[in-house]
Amino acid sequence: MERCVIVGGADINNYAFIRKNLREDDFIVFCDSGLKHMDALNAKPGLIVGDFDSHDNPCLDVETIVLPCEKDDTDTFYAVKEAVKRGYEDFLLIGVIGARLDHSLANLSILLYLDSLGRSGRIIDDYSEMEIVSKEPVSIGDDYSFFSLMNITGRAKGITVRGAKYPLENAEISCEYQYGVSNEVLKGEHATVAVEDGKLLLIKIR
Repeated sequence: MERCVIVGGADINNYAFIRKNLREDDFIVFCDSGLKHMDALNAKPGLIVGDFDSHDNPCLDVETIVLPCEKDDTDTFYAVKEAVKRGYEDFLLIGVIGARLDHSLANLSILLYLDSLGRSGRIIDDYSEMEIVSKEPVSIGDDYSFFSLMNITGRAKGITVRGAKYPLENAEISCEYQYGVSNEVLKGEHATVAVEDGKLLLIKIR
């Protein structure tokens, strides 16, 4: 099935890089002020979602879900839940990490939500790529300058990192001590990250 791309309203500076990550068959959902990116991304929306408190409703000939301003879900989270209902398994989120730390953290939690449902989720911004490592090991190529492993759930044990400058074996990273920052893939290698118990946020820096 085609991938669902969720576009939020955080700033995007490197549109060329983001466009390279889009596919012709992506189902693209623009969330409220994410609509400001539509022309620069040269992307046609399949769905528009928002309460339109930060961007006018463009009233396009596109399915549009108008949300109330007072609600529990952010526009972005609602859009993800709606796409899950429609059966999408693979998600790419763009324009969701920016100056608003509260929104950025809430959007990172979407990766945990998708992982809990057995869905695949990834966030990309101008500098990095983010995903959850949980049940399956993840491979990292040496085309990334650095990678970091962050505990954002409270539990991450049995961590193994191989093919990296700073390897780990059966390690634990706690929320109180985030020592898994700025590791490096060995030149010509692929690093692998695995977690036996819990989840980690993997951030790959280009």
